[in-house]
Amino acid sequence: MFEKLTEKISDALRAVAGKATITEKNIDDAVEAIKMALLEADVNLRVVRRFVNSTIEEAKGEKTLRSVDPGQQFVKIVHDKLTGYLGDASTVNGGSAQDLHLKGPDTISVILMLGLQGSGKTTSAAKLALRLKKEGRKVLLAACDLVRPAAVEQLSVLGTQIGVPVYKEEGASDSVKVFREALSYAKKNLIDTLIVDTTGRLQIDEPMMEELSRLRDAAKPEELLLVADSMTGQSAVDIAKTFDEKIGLTGVILTKFDSDTRGGAALSLKTITGKPLKFVGTGEKPEDLEPFHPERMASRILGMGDVVTLVEKAQEVMDQKEAEVLRKKIEKESFTLEDWLGQLRAVKKMGPLKSMLDLIPGMAGQIGEEDIDKAELNRYEAILSSMTRQERANHLIIGPSRRSRIARGSGSSVAEVGRLLKKFEKMRSAMKKMFKMSKNPAAAQSMLSNIKGGNF
Repeated sequence: MFEKLTEKISDALRAVAGKATITEKNIDDAVEAIKMALLEADVNLRVVRRFVNSTIEEAKGEKTLRSVDPGQQFVKIVHDKLTGYLGDASTVNGGSAQDLHLKGPDTISVILMLGLQGSGKTTSAAKLALRLKKEGRKVLLAACDLVRPAAVEQLSVLGTQIGVPVYKEEGASDSVKVFREALSYAKKNLIDTLIVDTTGRLQIDEPMMEELSRLRDAAKPEELLLVADSMTGQSAVDIAKTFDEKIGLTGVILTKFDSDTRGGAALSLKTITGKPLKFVGTGEKPEDLEPFHPERMASRILGMGDVVTLVEKAQEVMDQKEAEVLRKKIEKESFTLEDWLGQLRAVKKMGPLKSMLDLIPGMAGQIGEEDIDKAELNRYEAILSSMTRQERANHLIIGPSRRSRIARGSGSSVAEVGRLLKKFEKMRSAMKKMFKMSKNPAAAQSMLSNIKGGNF
């Protein structure tokens, strides 16, 4: 995501960062380049002007120009400004910007999901339900979109997939009546969170707004979340502004965030609407809904990566004990093919490989989708899965006859099996070297410099 924006802003900052002294001319050139990058990213013009003016004013201050490291000070200013425009800086670390304002488990919290048809509202309702279920809440989905054909059926299917009940009424025509029945059902079944999928249209019209107003008044919800398509750029911001004026919003969910290479909606929403961006949809799976962290996103836009999110994703598929066992195996060079198979499967659970690489500092935009051979990863998994546990535990016993059997079982060739085993040997050795270097920062820094210089 944000590939073009990240590339252009990173280029602008590279000309300033690390300099022992910078001038007002350096600052003007860098800010001008950032301004053009923001405009090309479809960021609202008013937001761009405010960003540019406030950045120049602070960057040209005596504190920056005379600081010990003015280049880094300038980068920090840009980072902090981006964080502020993406969300409130005061709520970045564990604050309320990303949190849903829900009641305790002894009463029912209501969340209304709002949005136009095609924005991903129904899917996002299910994703949010799954997320809250994992956090220990007892969730009910209410099918109150009675306009879009198959909306009720779609929510029912999604509810079955994630193991969350769906309240629906066949042939219903009054969404407020359906909501009240769903609320009654929730009370009887000790449910603490009711997520309501509301009516949508292809565009905003008065009948839709009137129905949503009636539903809002009846539900008195804790959260009114607009679901908007990030790919529509400024249109998403305009839609959010209208919904907030007519219905009132507590936050926004941006869908298709993983496909948004520009980022205009995310960078404009908070400033134009005053409402926080609470979640982003990062894929098609029910698990692909992430809390939005302004500071982390600012770091990703500047090409600094997002190690915290990367660690959180890893923790979702590997517990601390497993990680410690794996660390010891790498240290002692006892990492096996069984371990490798487990790691391949864990990485696939974490999400698309490209999105994982974008979280690593300096890697954003460096590797394109075409550079990641997904077929090769699948082929590795097929070959490893065709081995016996004994073979995966000790790859040295895999002779010619075993290689032939593994090749037949995985639909590959004997040569491919051989290449995998050679790659595994090299990888295991390299992993041990990297582990040793992690204990020697000077050696690690030297290695990174060599890699950047093309000496590897």
